[in-house]
Amino acid sequence: MSSQVLREQAPAVEAWISLLRGQSAAVGAVNAQLVADHGLTVNDFECMLLLARAEERRLRRVDLAEQLILTASGVTRLLDGLEKEGWVDRAACASDRRVTYAVLTDKGLAKLREASKTHVADLRAFFEARYTSEELEQLAGLLGRLHADAPELDCSVD
Repeated sequence: MSSQVLREQAPAVEAWISLLRGQSAAVGAVNAQLVADHGLTVNDFECMLLLARAEERRLRRVDLAEQLILTASGVTRLLDGLEKEGWVDRAACASDRRVTYAVLTDKGLAKLREASKTHVADLRAFFEARYTSEELEQLAGLLGRLHADAPELDCSVD
């Protein structure tokens, strides 16, 4: 490959590497704080948040796996831990025995509400220590283009 082609690809490759490293650093820092403060991982929190926003606080496990970008076995492991704590229950589908739902319990919703207060503050602190308000708006806009077709979510719970 010519050096001209490498130079032309460099910004895209550099952006990709920075995105991966930045995501890893952000998730690592925020996950550690969430575990320390509430005993929840970022994946636990996101799972519970998706369930809280779903109709009747329930989703088919297969749909939950897709939204969390997890395999069927990955979502099973995640839900097993949440079920053990009493934050999520399993429910069968009355019309199709092959379908199983994950349901956020009242205890799980209370835990999510408690965690969301400090989690949002931790997210703000992480990003505001590194970027100005204007930079954060620009960063959100730029990264938003990568998932323009995905549903909009935030980390607060009503």
